[in-house]
Amino acid sequence: MQTSIIGYPRVGALRELKFASENYFKGEISIDELHQTGANLRAAHWKIQQENGIDYIPSNDFSFYDGLLDTACLFNIIPGRYQALGLSSLETYFAMARGYQGAQGDVKALAMKKWFNTNYHYMVPEITDSTSIRLAGTKLFDELLEAKQQDIVTKPVVIGPFTLLKLAKYTGVKQANDFVHDAAEAYAATLEQLNELGAAWVQLEEPALVTDLSPEDIALFTQLYDRILSAKGNVKVLVQTYFGDIRDCYPTLQALPFDGIGIDFIEGKQSLELVKQYGFSDDKVLFAGLVNGKNIWKNQYKRTLGVLQELSAHVKHIVLSSSCSLLHVPYTLQHETKLSDASKRYLAFAEEKLQEFAHLKVIGAQADPYAAIRYLQNEELFSSARFTNNEAVQAKAAALTEADFTRLPAFSERETIQKARFNLPLLPTTTIGSFPQTAEVRANRFAFKKGEISEEQYKQFNFEKIAACIARQEEIGLDVLVHGEFERNDMVEYFGESLDGFMFTEKAWVQSYGTRCVKPPIVWGDISRSKPMTVEYSAYAKSLTNKPLKGMLTGPVTILNWSFPREDISLKDSAFQIALAIRDEVLDLEANQIEIIQIDEAALREKLPLRKSDWQSEYLSWAIPAFRLVHSGVQAETQIHTHMCYSQFSDIIRDIDAMDADVITFEASRSDLAIIDVINECGFQTEVGPGVYDIHSPRIPSVEEIKLGLNRMLEKIDIAKLWVNPDCGLKTRGDKETWASLEQLVQAAKEVRATL
Repeated sequence: MQTSIIGYPRVGALRELKFASENYFKGEISIDELHQTGANLRAAHWKIQQENGIDYIPSNDFSFYDGLLDTACLFNIIPGRYQALGLSSLETYFAMARGYQGAQGDVKALAMKKWFNTNYHYMVPEITDSTSIRLAGTKLFDELLEAKQQDIVTKPVVIGPFTLLKLAKYTGVKQANDFVHDAAEAYAATLEQLNELGAAWVQLEEPALVTDLSPEDIALFTQLYDRILSAKGNVKVLVQTYFGDIRDCYPTLQALPFDGIGIDFIEGKQSLELVKQYGFSDDKVLFAGLVNGKNIWKNQYKRTLGVLQELSAHVKHIVLSSSCSLLHVPYTLQHETKLSDASKRYLAFAEEKLQEFAHLKVIGAQADPYAAIRYLQNEELFSSARFTNNEAVQAKAAALTEADFTRLPAFSERETIQKARFNLPLLPTTTIGSFPQTAEVRANRFAFKKGEISEEQYKQFNFEKIAACIARQEEIGLDVLVHGEFERNDMVEYFGESLDGFMFTEKAWVQSYGTRCVKPPIVWGDISRSKPMTVEYSAYAKSLTNKPLKGMLTGPVTILNWSFPREDISLKDSAFQIALAIRDEVLDLEANQIEIIQIDEAALREKLPLRKSDWQSEYLSWAIPAFRLVHSGVQAETQIHTHMCYSQFSDIIRDIDAMDADVITFEASRSDLAIIDVINECGFQTEVGPGVYDIHSPRIPSVEEIKLGLNRMLEKIDIAKLWVNPDCGLKTRGDKETWASLEQLVQAAKEVRATL
């Protein structure tokens, strides 16, 4: 048996890349030092894969920010406004990722969206009518040679042309079909160069193939690869898919002269049946994705070997592969000192998954005297109970009725009641919730966790930060305030730590985008709330102001989607358990005179099935009710907000309206306010706050820029329903840029308000 990894985590086991990149952005280290950090990480990743016997080790899966952005730069998809800055290649790359504001100019970052059904965010390539797609970069080849110098043979990996063209944003008249020839020639030139460098395999990643495909899509794919594969020479081409099955194009892939086809047998519901129904070409290698790249539970060897045995009846050449890149799981359990051995035995992060590949290889070959023992030890894990059950929680969820999911009175009546209660001006201004998590904020939390300061000292620091934040918000004139969330490490982790049924790690970081990493909680049992989680800080903040103040919560779907879920119950059951816990918190906030409560569902779309036929039956039928369950018990006067970001919401906009919130804020600035057209066309009832500036960039928007955006919104959105806010929380920004940007936001709202 041979083994393959689609991709490996890249930020470093201790987030070395994150810290080096941020130090480079601050001018504290040189570009050479940043490159050295990257080289050190790549060498470590290749070595550990080699030590675990991985036969197909990826190169070019490393990135300083994002793999699709790397692909865009490789093929010269760099909009003119970034080229005009006259920066170095890496500085131009970062300008595309983060925006740029300096001596050379002022440009916004590219749009950012969720990578299929994950919490990873990719940078959206922007193709103009004048874009010349051609092979222009060298990173793909440089890293192949870099690995060779370390005596490591790798398969270079790159996002394929079909997925690249499908995910790109087109700003002119031309669309994907107009760039097929140039894209095919660019990829053909890539294969020719890989041939010259002696590469044995290249992995072209085409996850877009697991989505709903039209005949036109399949024709576009075929046209691309007819040309590309004609140039492959001696290099073997693996077309790699993941996140689902390839039911719409399975025969097409079999007919084209690929040397290998990578298929996901974890999320691919029909993958096994497709192989059985159509067979598999003897001249191709099946890269069978049977080691889960998205969850952190141990692989069940019996199941994996059973599927391999079934496949072997239909497939001549099989390589055992990860189901997707291991980018989506943490690095290693080695740094987890607080998890019990009893818990850790069930877990496998990226490094442990490499060990699973090694075990499966020897078990399958029966080449190790300990193979049978490893197999039996693994099977014992799956024959014993591992999750914590709570019968009271299960009974409470089972007793839910339709009334528990319905808020009364209806929205139109609530809207009238709330406008009279709050008496806010037109275009009310607010923020999404969090304020900068400065070094001193993090140091205070860290000192408390280490026992260096008392709980009283820890809380007193937070109270002082809250008081200063409230005072500053009042000073600049925001209409609806927040407490700043200085006590929170992460919008999901914080709530997970406060709920029963979650398990937590110390260093299990996963990249979300760029330098942003999260530590997803692990669902270890039935979820419940034993005490209030946010009331103390929210009530204190409310005591400091006469202005409306929002209590800030994370919604049940986002908590679940940004956690590693258990495998023994459905996502629906877990979501309803979390919703009941958050519902208790909502009612406690209301009882403590918090009149506006924001329940963020930033990740609502994240687990939406990639095929539309599955949307209602497998997801929306429980995800929308889970949110409604959280707030259905509040009074008409209590205003419920929610927030969503960095996803394509247009095709589920009616479902979002059916969440029955009173106000919803969207990320909009990076997507060029595209959401406002959708809101206008569907008769959206909920009041809305499309973000007026991008908080993931350090640049400070001008008043005129914000006014321009607001006036565009007012062309499509009723002024009585429009709110003014940034596009996301401000936790990752610095104090100086945050307050400067908010001052501009408030001033822009005042100036537009004055003209109406």
